[in-house]
Amino acid sequence: MTEWAVAVSVVYNTNTMYVNKPEDISLAEWREIMQVQEVKESWGLSDETPEEFAANVYAVKFDFVSGSPGYVGDLYIIQGDTLTGDAPFVLARRDGALHLLN
Repeated sequence: MTEWAVAVSVVYNTNTMYVNKPEDISLAEWREIMQVQEVKESWGLSDETPEEFAANVYAVKFDFVSGSPGYVGDLYIIQGDTLTGDAPFVLARRDGALHLLN
């Protein structure tokens, strides 16, 4: 195996070990999530702080890499504290801003 092939293999194996693990959501990211129109409307947000909002929802962030050509980047899944049967919100970046996918 050439040095290049070994390096690619190490990078690929290192990256794939962590790709599907959840990451913490920063306060700045919570603020950004709260600015998505559908999130504002669904939760009736007006003057809540990111800390208050975060305390009332279940949320996770992934550094998502599609298994086939497609999206690569931040992926957020947000679920309210009540199970209604509605799907959780899934947010991803498009043109530098978060957008609802579903």
